[in-house]
Parts: sequence; structure tokens; C-alpha cells
Amino acid sequence: MKMLRWVLPAMALACFAVSASAQEKTGNRPGFTLAPGSARIVLMRPSIRVGEQSTGGMFEPNADWTDQAKENLGRAIAAAQSGLGNAIVSYEEAASVDSGRVAEYRALFSTVVDSVIVYQFFVGNRLETKKRKGSFEWTLGPDIAKLPGLQNADYALFVTVEDHYGSTGRKVAQLFAAMAGVGMTSGVHKGFAGLVDLKTGDLVWLNADLQMGGDVRTTEGAQRRVSQLFEGFPGRTGSRPVVTPLISTAAVPAPTTTSAAVATMVD
Repeated sequence: MKMLRWVLPAMALACFAVSASAQEKTGNRPGFTLAPGSARIVLMRPSIRVGEQSTGGMFEPNADWTDQAKENLGRAIAAAQSGLGNAIVSYEEAASVDSGRVAEYRALFSTVVDSVIVYQFFVGNRLETKKRKGSFEWTLGPDIAKLPGLQNADYALFVTVEDHYGSTGRKVAQLFAAMAGVGMTSGVHKGFAGLVDLKTGDLVWLNADLQMGGDVRTTEGAQRRVSQLFEGFPGRTGSRPVVTPLISTAAVPAPTTTSAAVATMVD
């Protein structure tokens, strides 16, 4: 009973996460379409966090697991790029103050997605302005297009992955909670993939899931996770290969094209 009293605050959040994940997972800006071969898309450096979930539900990062996930997801994303229907190029950040701005936009993307999940995808909290049929109006702001290296692109593709693997203490607490008739999750496995129109900064497509499959610490699990992240990607062909040139933030007149696939860089 002492353990139950300790974990009760975490259980409320866990129950909310389960409810939210059962709602909508994909959003599209009204009227948005993307024909295969019609756009140049920049893949921003994915944000990846992997660790353990403590007994009380707190996230404890694990460097080894995170490194494994970075390597596995990087390969899986690079392999998936050829089937997304448009030229996907990887964004390489310069070691300058601009790297901080890019990190801020990655964080902003995750914050906006959290708001989408809570205030639009989760029916219980849906805002009045988000109840209209076909309504999906979210933005990162037009200034994102000012980031070095994005001037010749049409869209920016953001990817966020976060996994908390339940500790032994968390699993024991889950068992005690179940005996008390209280629902409690063990582990967090969420992922977001979103497309941002660089002309306006608007989020035009989003796939967000709070209960994703695939153990990102393994090759097979990372492939499964990436497949789920890109479900419903606009303009997707699934077969036609594309060339993936490198976009750099260095002061050059135009991106350099190469016939080799670019290895995806992850955070």
C-alpha cells in the first residue's frame, strides 16, 4: 500500500497517455496534397531519447541504449527514404550558433505535437476551434525557412522518438496497481513524424503515436518503428528510389548532389 501511494501521481499521467493514444494519430492540413516527385524535402536531425522508466514513472536516460537506437534508426530512416515519393535530403548542421536555432525548432516541433495530441487528437480535451470537420491548423512559424540550408527546399521533415523501458520496480508497481484494480502502464514508446511547409511554417502532415511498436535498440525493432512513423506519408510510392543529396548549413550557393545515399544523422 505504501508503494501504491507513492506511484498514484504517476498513474494519472499514465492513464491519460493510454486514453490519448487510443484517439486519432494522423492529421492533415485541409487541402494539402503532395504528388510524388513534386517536392524537395529536408530531413531534420531526428530527436531520439531512450532510457528506463523508474518505479515512480520518471525518465532515466541510458547512453548505451540511446546510441544503439541512434544507429539502428539512422539506418532504418535512410533505407525508408527511397520509398517516400520525393527527394529526401538530410540536413547537416554547422558547428555554429545556428545549431542552437535548429535545436530550438526541434524542441518547438515536439511541443506543438504535444499540443496537437492533447487538444485535437484527444477528444476529451479537444478545443472548440479544433472540433470543426477537416480542421488542422498548427504552425511552427514562417521564420523556420530562415535556417541556413533550407532556402532551396519545400518542406522540412521532423522525427521525434522517445522510449522509456519499464524498470523492475515499475513492473512490480504495475502488478500491485493491477491487484488494487487500478490501471498503470509500464514503459513509454512514442514517436512523431511531421511535415512542415517552409513557405508558411505550417504543419501540413503529422503522424503521432503514444504507443508505438518496435524495440529501437534492435535492428528489426527500429525498422518496425520507422515503418510506423511514416505510415500515411503524403506522396509515398513505396518503391521508386530517389537520390539523397546533402544539404549543408555552410555558406554555399546551392546544395551539393551526390549519387550515394546520405547516412541519416540523429540526436
